[in-house]
Amino acid sequence: MPDVRPADPLGAVRNLGILAHVDAGKTTVTERILYVTGTTHKRGEVHDGTTVTDFDPQERDRGITIFAAAVSCDWDGHRLNLIDTPGHVDFSDEVVRSLRVLDGAVAVFDAVAGVEPQSESVWRQADRFGVPRIAFVNKLDRAGADLDWAVASIRERLHPAPLVVQLPIGSEDGFEGVVDLVRMRAWVWADGRDGGADGRGSEGGVREGAVPEVLREEAERRRRVLEEAVAELHPGALEEFCAGSGLSARTLAGALRDLTRTGEGVVVLCGSAYRNRGIEPLLDAVVAYLPSPSDVPAVRGTPDGTDRTQGAGRPDGADGVEQERAADPDAPFAALAFKVNATATGRLTYLRVYSGTIRKGDAVWDTGARRTERVGRILRVQADRHAQVDRAVAGDIVAVVGLRSARAGSTLCAPDASLVLEPPVTAEPVVSVAVEARTGTDTDRLVAALARLVEEDPSLVVRTDDETGQTVLSGLGELHLEVAVEKIRRAQGLDVRVGRPRVAYRETVVRGVAGLLHRHVKQDGGAGQFAQVVLDVEPLGVASENADGDLGGSATGFEFRSAVVGGRVPQEYVRAVEAGCRDALGEGPLGGHPVTGLRVVLKDGATHVKDSSEMAFRTAGRLALREALRASTMALLEPVVEVTVTAPDDAVGGVLGDLSARRGRVTGSTTRAGAAVVTATVPLAELFGYATRLRSRTQGRGVFTARPVGYAPAPAR
Repeated sequence: MPDVRPADPLGAVRNLGILAHVDAGKTTVTERILYVTGTTHKRGEVHDGTTVTDFDPQERDRGITIFAAAVSCDWDGHRLNLIDTPGHVDFSDEVVRSLRVLDGAVAVFDAVAGVEPQSESVWRQADRFGVPRIAFVNKLDRAGADLDWAVASIRERLHPAPLVVQLPIGSEDGFEGVVDLVRMRAWVWADGRDGGADGRGSEGGVREGAVPEVLREEAERRRRVLEEAVAELHPGALEEFCAGSGLSARTLAGALRDLTRTGEGVVVLCGSAYRNRGIEPLLDAVVAYLPSPSDVPAVRGTPDGTDRTQGAGRPDGADGVEQERAADPDAPFAALAFKVNATATGRLTYLRVYSGTIRKGDAVWDTGARRTERVGRILRVQADRHAQVDRAVAGDIVAVVGLRSARAGSTLCAPDASLVLEPPVTAEPVVSVAVEARTGTDTDRLVAALARLVEEDPSLVVRTDDETGQTVLSGLGELHLEVAVEKIRRAQGLDVRVGRPRVAYRETVVRGVAGLLHRHVKQDGGAGQFAQVVLDVEPLGVASENADGDLGGSATGFEFRSAVVGGRVPQEYVRAVEAGCRDALGEGPLGGHPVTGLRVVLKDGATHVKDSSEMAFRTAGRLALREALRASTMALLEPVVEVTVTAPDDAVGGVLGDLSARRGRVTGSTTRAGAAVVTATVPLAELFGYATRLRSRTQGRGVFTARPVGYAPAPAR
């Protein structure tokens, strides 16, 4: 790699995440990075329960990542702030919150399985946040591993331009190194199971040398393919490519850096993290191609509109106007809290500092809680271990102690320069269980434990069922809720009873109503209330009723627009009507489920010179939409998931029959590495207990993954 040491301190920082499908090896990649950089002196193993980042007892027991863990290490004069994210779909909210604060990412793929369902999901999430990525094809030492096949799956399913910069030396169990196609040099590792004395090249760990003669022709061919692919995408590289016999290593590396940061291409590397092969070139690529905090656009936010000295709106009228904060240590302080963790030693709030500097003892303004907090301590995080520091500057990812009210998504800023940053969107729960303490004396402790859970994980929701009085815990899947309940049992020593899982249904409009008039009049002495609205309600998108009376689509969401002319309803009252309609969406007429998939149009209205107000129109909007929904043809929606089942060929018949019995619709079937891979869309309610059933039908050899794909019509109940 070329010398990429920056002149400014921010340029020496990389904030990146490790993203992948479950079991692709991202935690092992993280552990090897920590070992190779000298941060740890013994490689942690997932199967032994000795990993640094999977430190929670449940993570070690289950062998999967459940909670995003932050670590820091140094490589080639750069500091890498690294977040190891979960791969299971039930914990995708942790991934989203992490992506919101990262500048780059390494996407890890299995060289045998290629792009898997959750790989695709986290890739799309990274697209939404504009996070530049490089790809690492892992497990090249496995039987059936094929770099070219894995790259083809990246191209077909993720649709980037994959730019392969390495050629494997050896295959499957004989994989021993890679050829760097940028510099045309070879990296060869000794037995990666012990990696030499320190795994970093001394005493036979890794050797760099000339390309093996047997691979020279193939390496030159692949280098030419790489140059052509880069020249097609990069104008500067195209100019040099056409002018001479090819691209220099310097030009090629610069073009790869530009294409990575714009998202027009993705650099692909390969290796075997378990055998400690390919990690050093991966670290070089992180430094060379992924952006630093000073390379990404300035963060944007809006003032929170509060003058702390007067308790009123800002006098400069800047409310709602977007502002930028550059990644400058001397700028006003602004940071986003992306994770909260209650530990035995205190409440940790994880921050990404976007601008300014924060020091121990500083006062910060929490725009969510609208209160001033004081920073007790600032910690550099190493998973479950921490090192205290005196300050954190723009570009840092740290944890702070002393913030009592900050939540994930809260903006913390300088009290005299307020700014509200856009928080990550929290996923909507789809599965619920009733929970209760086994003894009445533990009820209060359970309530406190649930409140702490929700504080740490915003994707969990706790409510009380109005009909039964039960406490209901809702989350993103069976495993999500199982982990949450087990955490209460272990951390609090509570004996908790859990009911059967239930899915979160929705209601939608199949056929709406037009011209529904509602007049809200209330007179009880003094100023009265008057508001009149006329609403049209119709299905949103493709939701419609076909000739057989079945729902033909499952569009979700809510749209509101005004078609009022002549100023018959002032704009501030229009906004109040919309707020009232949103209030009415919480409870539908079929079974009290939330309503989605509809469009409301305010057609007309009337006001009273004295008695009309925003409150009156909000009430009118709420009551009018409830009346309209009762008059509409409604349908029930249920959450559906895409299931990918991998099973032996001789068990496919049983798998297909079981999916059909669960109201599944098979959408694809392929053969991969000697096993059948079946993809189907299945109602979430039918998947409870499926893992046990699949194991029994396949003699323990079948596995499945699932990811949410939306809502579909539910059968009549």
